[in-house]
Amino acid sequence: MKTLVALAVSFCTFSLWTASAHAASRTPEIVFLINENPDNYEAHLSIPPFAAELQRTQGFKTRVLKAEGEMTAARFPDLESALAKADLVVVFCRRLALPHAQLAALKAYLKAGKPLVGIRTANHAFAPRGTVAEGHAAWAEFVPDILGCENRGYGSPKFGTDVAVVPAQSGHAVLKGVTPQKWHTIGNVYQVAPLLDQKATVLATGTIPDRVEPIAWTRLAGKSRIFYTSLGHPADFTHPQYRTLLTNGIRWALGTTAR
Repeated sequence: MKTLVALAVSFCTFSLWTASAHAASRTPEIVFLINENPDNYEAHLSIPPFAAELQRTQGFKTRVLKAEGEMTAARFPDLESALAKADLVVVFCRRLALPHAQLAALKAYLKAGKPLVGIRTANHAFAPRGTVAEGHAAWAEFVPDILGCENRGYGSPKFGTDVAVVPAQSGHAVLKGVTPQKWHTIGNVYQVAPLLDQKATVLATGTIPDRVEPIAWTRLAGKSRIFYTSLGHPADFTHPQYRTLLTNGIRWALGTTAR
C-alpha cells in the first residue's frame, strides 16, 4: 500500500511539474483590442504592424481584434474565445459599449489575475457617449479600478508634450533601453494627476507649459499586472524609444524579461 501511495504521489508531482513546464514553455498570446475612429489616433493603422513586430522580434503570438458596429453597440469578433487563450490583453480603444457577455468575459479575465496594458484612449475605453444600445453596457469603472486613474481632460494639441523618464526609476525593467530619456511628442498630454493609486510606480512624465502629468506607470489591480501609457499618437510609433517603452511594458506585464 505504501508503495502504491508513493507511486501515486510521484505521478501527481510529475504531472504538476509537466503542466507547469508546459505553461512556462508555451508561446505567450497577446490580444489587442482596437477600434477605428477619427479620435482614436489611427490605432487601426499603428497597432497591426506593431503587433507583427512583437511577433517577429519577441516571439509572442499576437492577435488584433477590431471592434465592429456603432460605439454605443460595439462588439469584438470572437472576443470570448480569444480571452480564454490570452496571456495578455492590450486595450487601445475608446468609448465603446460592449455586449454584456463580452464585458463579463473581460472582467472575468482580470478577476483571474491576468495582466493588461492600456494605451492612450484606454483611459476612456468603455465609457461611451450617448444612449447605450439594448444588450450592451458601459464600464466607466475600468479606468479607476484597473488603470488607477481618472480622465481629467487634455492639454492643448498646439504644445505637444515633453516626455521624460523619471530619474529615480531609470533602472526599472520597463525603461531598459529607452533612449533618449527625454524627447518631444506632437501628441497632446492626457491629464490624470493626481493618480488614484498612490502605490503606482510612475515611470515617465509629460510636461506642458502649465503642468506635469504622469504618462506611463505600472500598478497592480488585484493580482493583475497593469501597465498604462497615455502616449500613442501615430507619430509616437515612429520613435524607437516609444516602441521600446511599450514593448518593455508588455514584457513586464507578462512577467518576462526583456530581450
